[in-house]
Amino acid sequence: MKDTDELQINYEGSPCYRIALTHDYSRLLDYISKTGRTYSRICIVSDSNVSELYLDAVKDTLCHAASLVTQFVFRAGEASKNLDVVEDLYEFLIKSHFDRHDLLVALGGGVVGDLCGFTAATYLRGIDFIQMPTSLLSMVDSSIGGKTGVDFRAFKNMVGAFYMPRLVYMNLSVLESLPADQLASGMGEVIKHGLIADKAYLNFLIDKRQKIRSFDPDAMLTVVKRSCQIKGRVVETDPKEQGIRATLNFGHTIGHAVEKLSDFSLSHGQCVALGMNAASYLSMKKGYISSDDYRMILDLISSYDLPLSVPADRYDAKKILATTKSDKKMACGHIRFILLKEIGEAMIDTGLTDQDLLTAIDQILK
Repeated sequence: MKDTDELQINYEGSPCYRIALTHDYSRLLDYISKTGRTYSRICIVSDSNVSELYLDAVKDTLCHAASLVTQFVFRAGEASKNLDVVEDLYEFLIKSHFDRHDLLVALGGGVVGDLCGFTAATYLRGIDFIQMPTSLLSMVDSSIGGKTGVDFRAFKNMVGAFYMPRLVYMNLSVLESLPADQLASGMGEVIKHGLIADKAYLNFLIDKRQKIRSFDPDAMLTVVKRSCQIKGRVVETDPKEQGIRATLNFGHTIGHAVEKLSDFSLSHGQCVALGMNAASYLSMKKGYISSDDYRMILDLISSYDLPLSVPADRYDAKKILATTKSDKKMACGHIRFILLKEIGEAMIDTGLTDQDLLTAIDQILK
């Protein structure tokens, strides 16, 4: 693995932020300086799990970049991704005298990144923040593209803003400490990228699955970099999800519904895998992909320890369908459902009937 690799993400045709792919935190100050910004105060936002592992190292590094480096740590888990915790963070920043010239650092997985980014977007109408993702899922998905937000009551990611970070800094060595279920969760989004945008990448995930599952550094660099390239290309084209960016939601409409009905006991990646099974089945039934393609998708999903189904006695198809209707991906009363036009290319379908969706949902209830 190279010492450092990087990607440039543009916004409205102009350079917006870098994604730094590294193996430690030694280049963090260099990359902050490349943003052209200086800060008096920095607040590291993290959760109770990640802070135990990486907060001290990051804080020791950032102490050379600002006169005050402090931290706000909240309880780990999706249950903390809400407006109450955002209010606590607002209060902390106000009492610490943070202003628009200061910086927030999101150190953690998707929950941390989404919550910190939303706070940055709304505190004093906007304050700089950088993403420092520590999970595979957040590296390949939530840290890229400027989507921020929190859950509102029972509704996932219902309150949010599009707000770009100044920098995304990834220390890939942290992936070696991920438990197996967290690797699997991230692979749900990784597989999605191959299915919707790059057949050759999908074949890499098939051919190199043993190296990926064993955290081979070169294989993991390829996974993270290629997924970031795919997502980056899509969000550059459609930064506020008015069109093609919706294809990134492949597997998410039904997946989010199951995630909510599981009370978040299933991980996001597990639910995306379930949703991909349902959406791929519907793509086959509509004649877009073959039965061999569908079986290949199921084999790939299961080979990364992701589920293909949930117990039918615990989940009701009609409840799952009803829950999809409250999804933020609704457009003028219709679900923008993502299907596979072929392996490596996705399409948006707004004409699916409730019966179509129930047929797909039945595939994940066993």
